Amino acid sequence: MSTTQTSRATVYGYPRQGDDRELKKATEAYWAGTVSADELLATTRDLRRQRLALLRDAGIEEIPSNDFSLYDHMLDTAVLLGAIPARHREAVPDVSTAKGRLDRYFAMARGTAQAAPLEMTKWFDTNYHYLVPELGPETAFALDATKPLAEFTEAREAGVITRPVLVGPITFLLLAKAAPDGSAGFEPLSLLDRILPLYAELLGELRAAGAEWVQLDEPALVLDQPADVLAELTRAYARLTSVPADRRPKLLVATYFDRLGDALGVLRDSDVEGVALDLVGPAAANLDDLRALGGLGERRLVAGVVNGHNIWAADLAAALDTLDALRGLAGRVDVAASCSLLHVPLDVALERDLDPQVAGWLAFARQKLDEIVLLTTGLTAGRAAVAEPLRARAESLAARAASPLVRVDAVRARAAAVTDDDLHRASPYGKRHQVQAERLALPALPTTTIGSFPQTTGLRQARAALRAGTLSSDRYVEAMRAEIRQVIAAQEDFGLDVLVHGEPERNDMVQYFAEQLDGYLATTQGWVQSYGSRYVRPPIILGDVSRPEPMTVGWATYAQSLTDKPVKGMLTGPVTMLAWSFVRDDQPRADTARQVALALRDEVRDLEAAGIRVIQVDEPALRETLPLRQADRSGYLAWAVESFRLATSGVRDETQIHTHMCYAEFGDVLQAIIDMDADVISLEAARSKMAIVADLARADYPNEVGPGVWDIHSPRVPSVGEIAEHLRVATDAFPAARLWVNPDCGLKTRDYPEVRATLTNLVAATRQLRAQL
Repeated sequence: MSTTQTSRATVYGYPRQGDDRELKKATEAYWAGTVSADELLATTRDLRRQRLALLRDAGIEEIPSNDFSLYDHMLDTAVLLGAIPARHREAVPDVSTAKGRLDRYFAMARGTAQAAPLEMTKWFDTNYHYLVPELGPETAFALDATKPLAEFTEAREAGVITRPVLVGPITFLLLAKAAPDGSAGFEPLSLLDRILPLYAELLGELRAAGAEWVQLDEPALVLDQPADVLAELTRAYARLTSVPADRRPKLLVATYFDRLGDALGVLRDSDVEGVALDLVGPAAANLDDLRALGGLGERRLVAGVVNGHNIWAADLAAALDTLDALRGLAGRVDVAASCSLLHVPLDVALERDLDPQVAGWLAFARQKLDEIVLLTTGLTAGRAAVAEPLRARAESLAARAASPLVRVDAVRARAAAVTDDDLHRASPYGKRHQVQAERLALPALPTTTIGSFPQTTGLRQARAALRAGTLSSDRYVEAMRAEIRQVIAAQEDFGLDVLVHGEPERNDMVQYFAEQLDGYLATTQGWVQSYGSRYVRPPIILGDVSRPEPMTVGWATYAQSLTDKPVKGMLTGPVTMLAWSFVRDDQPRADTARQVALALRDEVRDLEAAGIRVIQVDEPALRETLPLRQADRSGYLAWAVESFRLATSGVRDETQIHTHMCYAEFGDVLQAIIDMDADVISLEAARSKMAIVADLARADYPNEVGPGVWDIHSPRVPSVGEIAEHLRVATDAFPAARLWVNPDCGLKTRDYPEVRATLTNLVAATRQLRAQL
């Protein structure tokens, strides 16, 4: 029997939210106390049944389970293994009821008044955030297999034998962090022998329930891993495959987002029954590596030939070429997306207003299912069986390449004319600092916020009414101005030193600009999970980018007219405009970044000309977009830094440029942060206990820095003492003369009582410390 005769269509995971974001709405209603635990759990069951039916009806022959989550799959794995910090056990001691179990789970995710949540950071190079497990030498693991067993049984009762998905033991430990009270030098990977028996026990329970395969996700293997980690990988899977085959499911180890490198050989030499590989973008190198190893023998290979990380319709002929090249390199080749479809929107068909031709260039999660099934048919039955779809797709790709929506010669000419002088401020930071200090006249430890204030129901309703045509533009502007007046007045009451207008007119920090830039396409239903119940609609970079007119100047100048204190102009930086969009795949990202930077450069200059003294250009995505392999990083950082400097270097010395970054590990990009040459950078720091301050000090960061002292992704209100302690940590590591005081991130997800209480505490703590300087 040939390889292709047994090929099957599959996916690693599918979006969780439902067509109308039912999961978000039910979860937030539970937090608000308007639905019960049973009602929330009933909603999740309905969503899983709907997903199961959709995947089955689309022709997906092997369907995953346990990829669904109420908040995050890493959090689910911590609960699965009993890795629950003591503070969360104490915050919710009784988990004998569904409500108790949910409340402890959400306490780990969001915190309580008494217990801080788990730290949160980015999932590899995506815009998805995961919760970081806290482990220590004394962590007492205990298996709680309730969730994966229940979801497998639920699907089995519906007539589908699913493939349960688990975060693999190596990735779980490598992505965890040492608990705050852990021993010096402790490494979570040292706990491998404690969790392997739990994984083996779980595999046995899943086999007893009827599972034939289990997917163990090990994306951490695509990072540069040293020999000792590869040795632990060998040992881990030797232990799991030592269980007799009739007492465990077959194991499919899944990796994605990049090439595997040396880890591919380790898996080839192991006794796992299957390997899943990403085969798009940089990960296409996995094909050459697989050839060099002589293939996987009789093992199963799941080939990720449809891009699960972007939304462009696949080049079906090229994908079939890759699948044909895999013949003979495995005992069976199955077809999948390159990663979970969690990272793309649900369905292009939900976009009612798209031009049909443009819609044909796109593939959201539902369309990717069709591509996977079609490619499986082509692999199994030959190209003649899919000749008409191949022809239609080739014509669509050609039409996209030739479209005037895609290529604009004037934009390309301007980008080609950029010189080195365009990338540097007129004077070095030291001189700029003196001029800015005289102009702004700020106190020591200036206080500010990151940009946004709470997005109230009234603001969202006003935007919806404007879109629906039931609110005029004039009345909308007045509604936004009324909110700005309140935000400015509140900040003056708090005693903040540098103010913001609150961004009431902005739906999202990327989408707002995308809707005003040529070359971008904004969706109406393209929701993608960012974390927990937070969903965003990443815009699509369709073609060459330019700015037809000012985007923020009117709002900024109105806010500045209400106060004598500086009000920041607020922009999203070029790297983040790429990272939080779906980027075109027909030219290098560096070229697209330069186009976006030039559009922002025009906006920065217009803000300065309008009298705005402080301009913030946020780049929270600079770290998350860092290539996963070390060898690829220097080239990326060169164009990322260049694009920021191109956007910000056209102003005079007296104009103060800020930037902001959050929720990522910054140690790998400290030199790039220095090279950006922003006058002030604000950074997430509260959840990570101000660790970034010491990192910046060790790197001799030369400019000003605002380490966050309030974790805004938790509903807790930090006390004056807690904030003061964060500030003392900062001043111990960094000169007070170059420190600012601010939250970790924008305040759009918080409510006004939390904001009022915490900003009052923030100013009080700052004044205490100023008195001690």
